[in-house]
Amino acid sequence: MGLFSTVKQQAAAIAKSASKNPLETTFRRAKDEDRHDEPHEIEADERRAAICDSHRFKSFAPERQENTVKWYIDGADAQTLSREDYFYAVSELIDSATECIFILDWWLSPEIYLRRPPADNEEWRLDRLLKRKAEQGVKVYVIVYKEVTQTSANSSRHTKNALQELHPNVQVQRHPDHIGAVDTVKIWSHHEKLLVVDCDRACIGGQDYNNGRVMDFQQVDNYVSNQISILETGRMPWHDVHLSLVGDAVADCVQHFVERWNEVKKRKNKDEEKYDWLEFPGDPATHPGHPGDPREHLKRFAGATQKFRARWDDWKQRHSLGGRHSPRQEREDYMSGPNPYAHIRGTCNVQVLRSVSDWSHGILPERSIQNAYIQMIREANHFIYIENQFFISNTGDKGPIENRIAEALVERILSAARAAQKFKVIVVLPEVPGFAGDIKQENGLKTIMAAQWRTINRGGSSIYEKIRDAGYEPLDYIRFYHLRGYDRLNAPASFIKQIEQNSGTTFYDAQIAMARLQIGDDGFWHQDDVKIKKPSAFSGLDDSNLGMTEKQSTEEVQVAQFPPTTQAANQIVRQYESGAPRSDWMVSDTIAQHRLLDRTSLFDESYISELIYVHSKLMIVDDRRVIMGSANINDRSQKGNGDSEIAIVVEDTDVLETTMDGKPFAASRFAATLRRKLFREHLGLIPPQTCVGGEPVTHSMRAPPHPQQDETHLQEDRIVADPLSEDLLGLWYSTARINREVFSQIFKSVPTDNVRNWDQYKESQK
Repeated sequence: MGLFSTVKQQAAAIAKSASKNPLETTFRRAKDEDRHDEPHEIEADERRAAICDSHRFKSFAPERQENTVKWYIDGADAQTLSREDYFYAVSELIDSATECIFILDWWLSPEIYLRRPPADNEEWRLDRLLKRKAEQGVKVYVIVYKEVTQTSANSSRHTKNALQELHPNVQVQRHPDHIGAVDTVKIWSHHEKLLVVDCDRACIGGQDYNNGRVMDFQQVDNYVSNQISILETGRMPWHDVHLSLVGDAVADCVQHFVERWNEVKKRKNKDEEKYDWLEFPGDPATHPGHPGDPREHLKRFAGATQKFRARWDDWKQRHSLGGRHSPRQEREDYMSGPNPYAHIRGTCNVQVLRSVSDWSHGILPERSIQNAYIQMIREANHFIYIENQFFISNTGDKGPIENRIAEALVERILSAARAAQKFKVIVVLPEVPGFAGDIKQENGLKTIMAAQWRTINRGGSSIYEKIRDAGYEPLDYIRFYHLRGYDRLNAPASFIKQIEQNSGTTFYDAQIAMARLQIGDDGFWHQDDVKIKKPSAFSGLDDSNLGMTEKQSTEEVQVAQFPPTTQAANQIVRQYESGAPRSDWMVSDTIAQHRLLDRTSLFDESYISELIYVHSKLMIVDDRRVIMGSANINDRSQKGNGDSEIAIVVEDTDVLETTMDGKPFAASRFAATLRRKLFREHLGLIPPQTCVGGEPVTHSMRAPPHPQQDETHLQEDRIVADPLSEDLLGLWYSTARINREVFSQIFKSVPTDNVRNWDQYKESQK
């Protein structure tokens, strides 16, 4: 079958699925409006298909050599987990921009602080940083997912309004439109988390640039309103991984963004002059051998209103071509100097992958992320480590689930079992996927959990059942884990009362004042009042005089007026703090150090427990290869014509001599150090957290080319160096078993094997 026929069949399949199953398609168009039936459209599809077929994993992007790539865990620096290191690196990259910033995000909070604590880093709030760069002449382009408002609280309208109010150099597009629009998208979303600066540095990972992890609110534009009582309830911690890179692979990130920006503009803002058309950086005519240049279909962007420098481009030579590319906005001052990142050469081979289709990107489906997962699993020799927010897949061709990542795992495990080969797979997932809640009342949670169990261990075709059917014990090869933490609320009622009595200021007055300080005096966006959750009767506090002015219908969350100025708010906070009978230095903000390398007393503590929400999208194979990005292991992320996603495969040529199952082994530094740090975090083999202010900026907090701090000499690192070591596996298994028993007994956490019906569930929650 010819390539032309294949492309035509793909386009026909899209139209067929649109007419038969509206929930599995993302738009419906009349035949004469279809984007893949005109001769020039078919020619472009054919060219793109040929490019993908020529690349590994059938990706739009080839493998790129000599990239510098750096990983980040939970914002963890080399010594502690107390700083938002990834966001620190993001702030550093944005601040270094001299020409352009591209941001593609599922959920973006303009008011998020990229450096913490906020009181010491007011200028590093995202909207303030972008405003500062826009005033310097940097062009800022943002694409944010336009949510279905009935089901999601992202408030992309607030994101767009707040950012575009900053400066004319900031442009924001929302996509997709939903019911009633020309291109109706019912359930899919843009799920990428991508930042590109000056077309030569990029960040990719699983964490959105939003306040949802550090604040509890129901309306994004009222982000300082707290919907829980912080005296009674702890926040759910999150776990994530991210990376930043410098190198030729950034060209593929740029292509992905430029294509998306122009596609959204074409559909929604074609005649809006305030939104630029973007031209892909580089010049195929003068640099045919450089990244991105063989892609003839990208020439359709030539002559756009905005073109930026490419790190692989001879900037001055292109400028000497005169007005051939006009109309275009170019900056003489920027062209006069060399690109400081142009000659950085790293050790990592990188390939950019994506899940995209017609609704999201205007092209036929690409599912190179799923292809990479499957191929990398099949090519694994010793060990696979997976962290993901979801785990819904199929071990065969039966049932509605389309992605075959589970099938690849079963095939590889059975191959190892038949060869009597030692082979291990460790998978870390959230204890409860899709955010916590009352499992009995949340039908969405029950549906997702049922789908995951059918993938893992029940239903007739799960991973465990397939392995057992072949005559082997699945636990000898693959095991699943989750993360849970414990802590205390540092707010004993007697202590709070003493502060209030000494200061003459209530806790709630201080909380409202802190909310006023969080907003600041910028005037970009503001709220006139704040919603505060009052404590329940058993908290031990008197709530009769909270200064509330209006009650909501729940009579639990109440509305209070702000202090008129930040100066007045500061005075209230200082007055409240003056009533404390002891200093913060006398007590830790957290007892998390008790599970780390610390042996202080646990007496006189009041405990709470919460699941640690695993949000990572990561797989490490043989301590040599890494795939990381925004894609979950489910059909939404993996099948191509669902959610749009981006990920990269990293293979470091910097060899780290170590062992695998006790035998000499050459690992790659990027993969091995990332996996080791994750193991150390999960096993508690890291130093205690400190949050006293004034912590030094470490190499691990910096963006590339600053190197990762080397910890391979540490004794704790040596403990986790060999992933097939019986000592390490024994430590991992025993730690998980003991923690499961203790948490189940003390905190009554679910799901658990001890709770097998709804009556037992009800009893466990008492």
